[in-house]
Amino acid sequence: MPPAHPARFDHFDFAASGRRVFAIEGDALTVVAARLDGAFSAACRAILACRGRVVCTGMGKSGHVARKIAATLASTGTPAFYMHPGEAAHGDLGMVTDADVVLALSYSGESDEVLLLLPALKRQGNVVLAMTGREQSTLAREADVHLDVAVPVEACPLQLAPTSSTTAALAMGDALAVALLEARGFTADDFARSHPAGALGRRLLLHITDVMHVGNDVPKVGPDASISAALVEMSRKRLGMTAVVDAEDHLLGLYTDGDLRRSLDDAGVDLRHTRIDAVMTRAPRTIDADALAAEAAQLMETHKINALLVTNGQGQVVGALNIHDLLRARVV
Repeated sequence: MPPAHPARFDHFDFAASGRRVFAIEGDALTVVAARLDGAFSAACRAILACRGRVVCTGMGKSGHVARKIAATLASTGTPAFYMHPGEAAHGDLGMVTDADVVLALSYSGESDEVLLLLPALKRQGNVVLAMTGREQSTLAREADVHLDVAVPVEACPLQLAPTSSTTAALAMGDALAVALLEARGFTADDFARSHPAGALGRRLLLHITDVMHVGNDVPKVGPDASISAALVEMSRKRLGMTAVVDAEDHLLGLYTDGDLRRSLDDAGVDLRHTRIDAVMTRAPRTIDADALAAEAAQLMETHKINALLVTNGQGQVVGALNIHDLLRARVV
């Protein structure tokens, strides 16, 4: 078909077409959600009892959905992988052990490549979960558990391209993953262990101790230091602040760039002779060394501050960090 001239679409309402798709698919999800019942619970129990992995399979668009479901399950505490049914019939079925549960997707329930696997899976003793749009289909009847994802209508006006049906299958896969996650008590730390790379891992695994400045890199002055001495310490350590501590490093207060601007506006403040404890911020925000770096980012954002002192259980200053440290660590 030759490309259409752009002028033909000058008056076409693309947004209205898009909204119609959202409405149709939203209605479809509502219909499928209302059918969640004992079969869904049975599928969850079968997966929880599985000693192996969940093998997701499907052809065409169902295959793409199955691949995504496998990825979601694997990242949320349920070992899973995708197996192409066509390749499975030519040797890849050897990847499936008798300890595995098989989740087979086919909206029609009659995909030849998927049905061809059933005798071998049954013979091996695998539990088969089916996700179809036809309760009376071969796959639905032969499966141990059938998850019904039938939708009233596809969003495609030709009723040809899988649209509402694939959305419903994706949502059913997400529902399984989340229900299993909650049943297992899967935590953010568990999630991070399967996402060590990228922003997810950094946000969930990086601790304050991994990014804070320690030792001589922490800006600190005594309470009797002058403002000018504090400024020298701030300039040397380049964190935009300095802690004010006693002889045992117990935190007494904080002096920041913002405090300096306020001091300059005060005609009664002499930078060379005014003691820092006269102008410091008492009881400043701090964070524990065992906290996650993501918690520091949230604290800074909530209170509109750019730096934090790190203290231990005795109130001693053990480190410091600022927003630039979190940016370098790609926590924010």
